[in-house]
Amino acid sequence: MNTLKDQFRYLVGGYYGMCLMDEYPLKEFILQDIKNYIENFISVNNVDGFNLYNEANDVLDNVSDRVKLQDLLIVLNKINASMEVVFLVKNKLQQLDTKDNF
Repeated sequence: MNTLKDQFRYLVGGYYGMCLMDEYPLKEFILQDIKNYIENFISVNNVDGFNLYNEANDVLDNVSDRVKLQDLLIVLNKINASMEVVFLVKNKLQQLDTKDNF
């Protein structure tokens, strides 16, 4: 079972994963949707047990692009994003796989 901290971290990871998606011309809209989802998550849950700012910075600095993109796939499902974006993210992950194998 994911703790609130884990859930927050993958939501933030998804946000940063979307920041990597320069291929998608409407990424600002998805970023806003994710931001709204995170803000709602914070308002609904008691997240006083950890520092949001520190956790977000830790995700930004220490989580790989691959994991951020994987987190993004989870978040896209939660916000009911279009399949077009999902396919672009999967394609980017596949490109990372290809790049890592060489």
